[in-house]
Amino acid sequence: MTGGRQALALLPFRAAVAAVVSTRRAGRGRRASPEEFHTGGRLSSPVENGFVLAGDHLPVAALLGVAGLIALHGHGAPAHSVGFLAAWPVVLLVAESVRNCGRFTLADVVAARLRERSLRIAVGISSVTVSVLHLAAQTVAACGLVALLPGGTGVRACVVGVGALAAVLVARGGMRATTRAQAVAAVLLLAGFGTLTVLVLLRHGGDPGALVTAAAERGGHGSAIPVPGPAGGLEPIARTDLLALGVALVLGAAGLPHLLARFVTVPTARAARRSVVWATGLSGALHLAAVVLGLGAAALVGPDAVRALGDSGNAAVPLLALDLGGGAGSTGGAVLCAVVVALAFAAVLATVAGVTLVCSTAVAHDLAHDPYASFPRRRRRGRRPRSARNEVAVARAAVPVVGAFAVALGLLARETNPVFLVGLAFAVAASAHLPVLLYALFWRRFTARGALWAVYGGLVAAVVPTVLSPLVSGGPQALLPQWDFAVLPLRNPGPVSVPLGFLAGWLGTLLSPKPPDGVRYAETEVRALTGAGAA
Repeated sequence: MTGGRQALALLPFRAAVAAVVSTRRAGRGRRASPEEFHTGGRLSSPVENGFVLAGDHLPVAALLGVAGLIALHGHGAPAHSVGFLAAWPVVLLVAESVRNCGRFTLADVVAARLRERSLRIAVGISSVTVSVLHLAAQTVAACGLVALLPGGTGVRACVVGVGALAAVLVARGGMRATTRAQAVAAVLLLAGFGTLTVLVLLRHGGDPGALVTAAAERGGHGSAIPVPGPAGGLEPIARTDLLALGVALVLGAAGLPHLLARFVTVPTARAARRSVVWATGLSGALHLAAVVLGLGAAALVGPDAVRALGDSGNAAVPLLALDLGGGAGSTGGAVLCAVVVALAFAAVLATVAGVTLVCSTAVAHDLAHDPYASFPRRRRRGRRPRSARNEVAVARAAVPVVGAFAVALGLLARETNPVFLVGLAFAVAASAHLPVLLYALFWRRFTARGALWAVYGGLVAAVVPTVLSPLVSGGPQALLPQWDFAVLPLRNPGPVSVPLGFLAGWLGTLLSPKPPDGVRYAETEVRALTGAGAA
């Protein structure tokens, strides 16, 4: 590619990144109070929040992963999309209660019923675990995108760059700037993927049936259903494996910390419900686009060309854009591919910023919350209490630490299909967060010991089987191929870890030495249903 054509191809990428990072000015930066930094002053509209929810629940990592699975393994792969879409009724079940009972984090929702310091720490630890897994999936997607650009930087530099840009956005703008960036990126992504979808259908005379037929003939896999796994571990799976992934995707959304945090950024419970309605429709559009683009990549590009750039299939959509724009070596193809990569990268960057902010909030507000209570609360004219200033300062300081963990895991799994990491994050959220959330909101006899057992039991039940599975060690396609400590043949721990999380919470409650607090449950129930006393 000539220098002029390369500069033209890189222009959309630079413009998209600049548009996202420039939204840091929407926040109040260093002058922000905890409410402004963590929730954006609760000024998000249902439409804006719906766009952000759709992007958070179905990030670019998952979209590219699903499209890659379809391109590589046949048109049966849209079965993965069913799990994502079926999660919204579960989210709707808790959206209003989370808005009324929450302040900043998931731990605040549980603390409205059970005020135990140890419980806040437990929920904070599990929230950080889920967030880091989700961040790793985003960095993996970003690496695959940048590698396709002409003159693209190396993988390590790309991962570090994503973390640095997200840190700038979070530290300077807080939740308000992050929300604005995510909404803008979601709109751009919908426009870009929608345009590609139309172009793919026009290539096949506007007939979806012809598209499916062409994809099946070129791909040669028919309706095989693959499972995402580490480094080329994308193989047709049994129904039990598909069920495992489906359980994690359906139940995990209602326990994702960065998804639940969106409900405390809107002014009312009604706005929270409307946000879910908007997000459901937008997610459906994104799913449909991902399916069409995956089929288009299989029909027009072919699985061999997609696999040549990586067994994960992450390059399927950019390669499809290159073909639709005129093919390799053409200016139109290079520009259209660069536009798609730029929009997807901007969405990844915005999502990384959002998850990083929620993770840093959990560190500052949950894990390091009590030390601030000992600070003197002397007020000076025009200044906030020192505890508030310190909480925001610690949240900012936690941003690079969180980013470093995500970068390390992203580098380790850089050849992985992002859907694998997304599914694992959903499984941990469904196992450790959903039981304690539902019990705290709807079970009168629930106690603090039951909550602790539910969080730690679900977390251990999700993480340990994954670590001891062939996905991590024991084969050339594992994350750690040089090691072999795989003893459990599980691809996703959801069907085992989710029931164990609920069982642990139930047993802990039955064995608790303290009786349940009926008055506190009644207060929480009234607040969850009516919003009385909500922030």
